[in-house]
Amino acid sequence: MALPAVERRNFKIGKYDIVAQPAFGSAHMLRYTVLLNGKRLGALLSVPTESDCRFLEAPPAVPPVKIFQVTHRPGRPKKNATPPAAQGLSEPSHRGLRHDELPPGTLPLDIKRPE
Repeated sequence: MALPAVERRNFKIGKYDIVAQPAFGSAHMLRYTVLLNGKRLGALLSVPTESDCRFLEAPPAVPPVKIFQVTHRPGRPKKNATPPAAQGLSEPSHRGLRHDELPPGTLPLDIKRPE
């Protein structure tokens, strides 16, 4: 039993011409080719809207790749870097109790042992 072939259709969306033809390797999907004044702008596998056509005509500018983001790894010291100076113990960096300053018999975050 042969599947019914989907036929080619032409229609317009605003100023754009759309050619719908069977997608390669598919019996029922259509490939929608967007044309403007006879010039092919692109193709989609879903029915395009006028917004999609405008995007194909004038895509937004893409900023250049920033190489620094790839090579910069925060937290990792550079080769042959001197180790950071030890923090002064006279003034704590934060307020509150640390794990080693908890009263004996208590667990952090009020986790109780099952008895």
